[in-house]
Amino acid sequence: MRWSQLFIPTLREDPADADAASHRLLLRGGFIRQLMAGHYSMLPLGMRVRAKIIDIIRAEMNAIGAQEFLLPCMHPAEIWERTGRLAAIDVMFRLKDRKGSDMVLGVTHEEIFTTVAAELASYRELPQFWYQFQTKFRDEARPKSGLLRVREFTMKDSYSFDLDEAGLDKSFDAHRAAYERIFARLGIPAIVAEASNGTMGGKDSLEFMCPSEAGEDLVATCPNCDYAANLERATAALAPVEDEPGLAAPARLDTPGVRTIEHLATGYGLAADRQIKTLVQVMNGELTLVLLRGDHQLQDQKLVDATGVTDIRPAHPEEIRAALGALPGSLGAVGVTDLPVVADHALRGRRDMATGANTDDVHLTGVDVGRDIQVGTWADLREVTAGEPCPRCGAPLQLIRAIEIGHIFKLGRKFTTALGVTVLGPDGSAIIPIMGSYGIGVERAMAVIAEVHHDDAGLVWPVQVAPAEVTVLTLSAKDNAVVTAAESIYADLRAAGVDVLIDDRDERPGVKFKDAELTGIPVRVSVGSRDLADGAVEVVSRASGEKERVPVDQVVKHVQDLLAAAGR
Repeated sequence: MRWSQLFIPTLREDPADADAASHRLLLRGGFIRQLMAGHYSMLPLGMRVRAKIIDIIRAEMNAIGAQEFLLPCMHPAEIWERTGRLAAIDVMFRLKDRKGSDMVLGVTHEEIFTTVAAELASYRELPQFWYQFQTKFRDEARPKSGLLRVREFTMKDSYSFDLDEAGLDKSFDAHRAAYERIFARLGIPAIVAEASNGTMGGKDSLEFMCPSEAGEDLVATCPNCDYAANLERATAALAPVEDEPGLAAPARLDTPGVRTIEHLATGYGLAADRQIKTLVQVMNGELTLVLLRGDHQLQDQKLVDATGVTDIRPAHPEEIRAALGALPGSLGAVGVTDLPVVADHALRGRRDMATGANTDDVHLTGVDVGRDIQVGTWADLREVTAGEPCPRCGAPLQLIRAIEIGHIFKLGRKFTTALGVTVLGPDGSAIIPIMGSYGIGVERAMAVIAEVHHDDAGLVWPVQVAPAEVTVLTLSAKDNAVVTAAESIYADLRAAGVDVLIDDRDERPGVKFKDAELTGIPVRVSVGSRDLADGAVEVVSRASGEKERVPVDQVVKHVQDLLAAAGR
């Protein structure tokens, strides 16, 4: 490759709207360009990095026996309607074809792979591991941070089909091991964290999370054991609470102007952990009371997971007053029998508590949850906070910001049941296969590598995914000896199987040095008049910054040794 023939539009200044380091450096290095919010063009250097990421993922998927497919990215809406996800997924792009048929752009491909699985006939054909690299479309409300949150991207999505739960466990473990190898080869540090299944269905999932301040997720981790969970799923042990016996019945307490947990605690001596927080949510069109301890916060995804309801919003004040007779700040579930009540486990068995009386400016004390409130559903609803005890070992939990880089799910039989997939079992009876789903965003992986591997001068690509392994700089395009030596080194490196780029532009050395650092190519060979007069060139490792003068006839061997040490 010759720099003079490539389209590498590097930028000297940081783009004004680039917040994440990866966004800023991929734009400045000429890897990507934005078309509109959430949609990016991949330029030649970006394509080379992307292709190497795909090669690594493909190799590890093939190693576990997965077979590559390519399925359409436009789907008939009817298939998604049959699984119930047409209405449940609000980021889906929807359109009609010229005949007026309802179509969607795929946010993922569980439904479509399951239609292919309908051709499986016998248990003898299972297990099956199928995967693809295909474009996904998601109408994100706030695409941001370059390739980290977009509306159009490439996903490696794979799916397993097994006869039973034991088979799914093996398939899930095989994919987990493959993902651990993939991220290690990509140079991405990964934490494996318990996660919510969301609209995917099923019972278990794991996220692969890369610690980063650019991340939008919080992960609870234990420094003493291997516990890790997304905040949407994390739990923590709570210290036991000793309650007083309380009153024989709730007592009225006038609380004029009180609207918050804090005000009730400071003004009336009722500590937050002795209060019941009452939230009113509209869930699938029905008003529902959600109860937590006063000092706890609702984790929204936990409410979704506990109830299976995806259409949830806070109730409006007029809806609340019509149903309960009061406004927020004075709400409670005591005596409420005509609305569903969902309560957090931390309230189970609690006595001598305080809560709103459903009369403005009035609260109740001496509340016994089991006696006075009709809880229909108990669930883990609260959001864990830093320092709470690990549920496994009791050590204080830490919360770290992270980027999701992969997600694997045990889907169960949701899709195969909805789409009527069966195979004949050993006894000739019809058996519904059980599924797993496994995803990695390719361009997000590229951005995460950039987040992890950069410095003040630019990108520092790991050799496995770099757009080139070596760049040869011709520091004087007008010096025939320099040009001849650089071309000879370039040719020798190519002959040795090194992925090499020669910067043969008629530019100042400073420009070439800055571009080499900005684009992050692992090894730089600088050919200049002064060193060449001594029969040497300068070889620089981008990661360490170490510089060495190397005899011209030893350059290829020296470069090969550097690449091998870097994990080539």
